[in-house]
Amino acid sequence: MTTNPKFNAKPAFLDGSVKKMLIDGRWVEAKAGRSFETFNPATGELLARVAEGDAEDVDLAVAAARRAFEGPWRSFKPNQRQNLILKLADLVSQHYEELCVLDTLDMGMPIGRSIQNRERVVGSVRYYAAQAMNIHGETIESSLDGEFFTAALKEPIGVVGAIIPWNSPLFATVKKISVALAAGCTLVLKPAEEAPLTPLRVGELCLEAGIPPGVVNIVSGFGETAGARLSAHPDVDKIAFTGSHFTGQKIIRASAVNVKKLSMELGGKSPNIIFADANLDKAVPGAAMATFNNAGQICCAGTRMYVERAIYDEFVARVAEFGSKMRVGNGLDLQTQMGPLVSTEQLTRVTDYLKIGQQEGAEAVTGGQRLTEGAFGKGNFVPPTVFRNVSDNMRIAREEIFGPVISAIPFDTVDEVVQRANDTPFGLGGGVWTRDVGKAHKVARRIRSGTVWVNAYNVMDPSVPFGGYKMSGFGREGGVHHVDEYLQTKALILNTD
Repeated sequence: MTTNPKFNAKPAFLDGSVKKMLIDGRWVEAKAGRSFETFNPATGELLARVAEGDAEDVDLAVAAARRAFEGPWRSFKPNQRQNLILKLADLVSQHYEELCVLDTLDMGMPIGRSIQNRERVVGSVRYYAAQAMNIHGETIESSLDGEFFTAALKEPIGVVGAIIPWNSPLFATVKKISVALAAGCTLVLKPAEEAPLTPLRVGELCLEAGIPPGVVNIVSGFGETAGARLSAHPDVDKIAFTGSHFTGQKIIRASAVNVKKLSMELGGKSPNIIFADANLDKAVPGAAMATFNNAGQICCAGTRMYVERAIYDEFVARVAEFGSKMRVGNGLDLQTQMGPLVSTEQLTRVTDYLKIGQQEGAEAVTGGQRLTEGAFGKGNFVPPTVFRNVSDNMRIAREEIFGPVISAIPFDTVDEVVQRANDTPFGLGGGVWTRDVGKAHKVARRIRSGTVWVNAYNVMDPSVPFGGYKMSGFGREGGVHHVDEYLQTKALILNTD
């Protein structure tokens, strides 16, 4: 095992105490006195006990957020909000290695990959700091009789409930917090119960940065209790959710109580299309990591790999070979390329799909079953898996697995593959690999998804919007479009006569 001493040391945050919730600038226990356990998915080791917040704790957090929004926070100027976000960015950068270790311990992300994402994570926070100074409305020339000044103003929407997933805790946390601060909102954040540690540590950094009490609140707990109350709370103005479309549907129904504003980044079953004229030396690792990155626990993973028939056998074999050579193991090992699945529940889900695929007649070229030998037996490990002989109607080709599982499907024509790529209830991501720029442009325009990568995959820029079509959700994260999700538009009509 190749490690770096600063990654191998147990973070001071894991001091054996029950991790408390952040409400109104103070660290508090759950009102009901309950807590839950969180485990290392690579070893099964107990990491910490965490306060189990429920509806009563959410009520207290929302009340604190409302007081802050109606009180001192409303008087903060854009440059003051910007300075706070920049302080938070500096602290995240200063403690970045520790935060990455927490992500690895709590959900398994390989530290060698997360360390490389420093600029993406810290850069996103700094991007939203800049956006705090870039919020503006517009004046509108009036057509009314008489003398009127007319304008459209932008105002913060108010109290935001943010519910984040477990597959990238650090990035999801800092992104949700920084955009809310940039827009002038206050926030109640509900981390995923599978990986709550990094969000709680970021809460400590928020206080250190000087963010006022009540502006950022973090309530750890379960979706069925804390998440449900936050979604239905009548004093929450907006829900920003990232997660499965099943949970998204529940949130949409719950939000009707006060017709909340919603932004929903939901699941996907993204097509990744490889044409025969692609640069295969780049397309093979690109297509493989479109799914195997983060053990396939990425909402936009390119799990439906459509390959032009002329190169199908060669390409599938090469992707399978790439996957079979990947280093699977404990994420703290710097040589690990793919870590464990986040939980035993997720392990069961993925291994069930492996069985379903083979029962339906698909052939596992590589992988196909859980890893259990030696140290693997203590963790939630599934190897990179490539299925061939897959048809569009198989469950492994239609349902989101959220694991390192590729369904390789042949195609013959452009029109055919576009139609098949779009034959899904999802529309989050997609990829096109070809040397023909004209073909790439035409195919990308015809794929019905929020993002299409050409000769690349899962490349993110904080200034570029990201979100879904169809059951992959609505609203956008990234860019000015993201900030606008946290703002209201107010018309001003002023009689100057």
